[in-house]
Amino acid sequence: MKPTLAMKSHRSEFINLRGLRTHVMHWGAEDAPKIFMQHGWMDVAASFQFVVDCLQQDWHVIAHDWRGFGLTARASADCYWFADYLGDLDALLAHYSPNAPVNLLGHSMGGNVATLYAGVRPERVAKLVNLEGFGLPATQPEQAPERYATWLNELRVPPTMKSYASKQAVAQRLMKTNPRLLPERADYLAQHWAAPDTDGQWHILGDPAHKITSAMLYRVDEAMACWAKIQAPVLWMEASDTDIWRWMGPKDTARCEIDRRLQVIPNCKQAMIEDAGHMLHHDQPL
Repeated sequence: MKPTLAMKSHRSEFINLRGLRTHVMHWGAEDAPKIFMQHGWMDVAASFQFVVDCLQQDWHVIAHDWRGFGLTARASADCYWFADYLGDLDALLAHYSPNAPVNLLGHSMGGNVATLYAGVRPERVAKLVNLEGFGLPATQPEQAPERYATWLNELRVPPTMKSYASKQAVAQRLMKTNPRLLPERADYLAQHWAAPDTDGQWHILGDPAHKITSAMLYRVDEAMACWAKIQAPVLWMEASDTDIWRWMGPKDTARCEIDRRLQVIPNCKQAMIEDAGHMLHHDQPL
C-alpha cells in the first residue's frame, strides 16, 4: 500500500435538487475539466478525498451526497426508490453542465446509478468509470409476492442505526469493516460519515430508511438493456479481493454472470486493482 499524500482542500456548497437541500463538494479550479463522482450506499462524497489527492492533472471534481446521506436532506417519505437517484443525478448535471457531456465516476451503488444513466442519457456522458458497480443478483417474477410482503413488514417497524461513543469509535468501526483502511484515512472519514448529537453520541449520517428492502425486484435484463445503449467509453474497475460475492452468490457463478452483463457494453475496458477490497478507492486510490 502506497503512503498517503497531503490532502487537497475542498469547498462545500448546498443546492436545491428536486426539492431537497443537497450537499456538494468541490475540489480543484472551477475552470478545470469537470468530473462528477458518485458515492456508494451508506457512504458520502468525502469518500473520494483520497482519489482526488492522487489525481495527476487538474480536475474540477464535483461529488454530492445522495439524498438521505451525509449532509444532504432526507426524503420526505418512509423509504427510498432507486429511480430517484437517476433523477437526482440528471438534475445535478443540468445544474453544473447543462450543455456539455460529462465525465462520470461511480462506486458501488453510485456506479450502478452512473452506468444506468449513461445508457438512459447516452448523449450526456463523455466517459464513464465504474468502480465495482456490478448491479444486484438477478430476480425472478415469482419472488415478487415475498418481496412486497417484506417491504410492507419493514415499513411497520422502521430500522435504526447504531450510534458510537466518539469519533475514534467511528474510525475503529470503519477499520473493522475494511482492515486495509489506514488510521489517518479512517479518522478523516469518520468526521464526514458521522456527527455528534446533543446526547454526546456520534450518529451515522445516513437515513435508516435506506435499510428498508426495495419493493421492486432487480430486473437485470432491463439494466442490461440500458447498458447496451451506452455510447461513452467505459472503464470497469474491480478489486482483486472484493467481497461482492457475499450478495452476488457463489463466486464462480457470479463471475460468469458479471462477465455476461459486461458483454453488452459496447466500449468497455476492464481493469483489476490488486491488493484492494470493495472500497478500492480507499485501499488503492493511486
